[in-house]
Amino acid sequence: MTDTAIINEVGLRDGLQNQPVPVSTDAKARIADALVNAGVRYLEPVSFVSPKAVPQMADAAALTERLPRRDDLHYTALVPNLKGYQLARDAGYPTVALVLSTTDTFNQRNLNMSLEQAAASCETILSAAREDGIATRTYISGAFACPYDGPVPVALTQSLAERMFAAGSDEVAIADTIGGGNPRQMKDIMAPLIREFGAGRFYVHLHDTRGLAAAMAWEAADLGVRRFDASLGGLGGCPFAPGATGNMATEDLVYLLESSGLKTGIDIQGLREAIALAAEATERPLGGRILSWMASQEKQGKTACLW
Repeated sequence: MTDTAIINEVGLRDGLQNQPVPVSTDAKARIADALVNAGVRYLEPVSFVSPKAVPQMADAAALTERLPRRDDLHYTALVPNLKGYQLARDAGYPTVALVLSTTDTFNQRNLNMSLEQAAASCETILSAAREDGIATRTYISGAFACPYDGPVPVALTQSLAERMFAAGSDEVAIADTIGGGNPRQMKDIMAPLIREFGAGRFYVHLHDTRGLAAAMAWEAADLGVRRFDASLGGLGGCPFAPGATGNMATEDLVYLLESSGLKTGIDIQGLREAIALAAEATERPLGGRILSWMASQEKQGKTACLW
């Protein structure tokens, strides 16, 4: 247990991948600069995937060249297969994120593989990364519910996490890809895993489709998890997961954690510039609940006191 938490900003990747309006590399680079200026130190800006499958990620290599370079910044690239891993490695990413969905159907739609094939692919990538000295995080996608097959047994998510650790994954992220979980499920899944592997090896990745992301994030924090994904302004959605809406908004997660005594190092006021840039680039309104409250205070001529 510590008094600090890590927020990994996934807005440039998970946030943009499903947006219908093409976002330029220049716009993405400006958003990245604004995020860093706001105190974000962990970012997942790209995925090395087929540009035909995910056109918004076609500029992964070009954007990588435009990202801020500082010793205190930590970048991750999402990779769906061995080819994607090799591209991320050659682009210089020190950490890669892998994806393993919980059902055959979801893996087939997402990766064109069965569950067993996807697990074996992850094991191959993990072995290669270990040889190359690259850190790894494996996402158990659809950990609470599959967009095609419905609720997922707790034991299945746990067994896949255990398998990925056994294969050498440094971290595992429990991902509520469609926002179909609840705090009780979070506890049922995470508590035994934390007892076995320790809270420091887990991330939590939440979408806020049904309004429970904050409650689930706090349940994870209460269990000792200190690593979370979030997306500026609540951007998000998955091309291969019907019904998935945005991730938990970075600004709302910062407010939740900071107001509860956990330091994130991220300034909500600073995030507003990045959110404004993302809203302009995607041509849609963005912003979590805390921004609406701050705006209401400012309309009354008050200074929004956050904590």
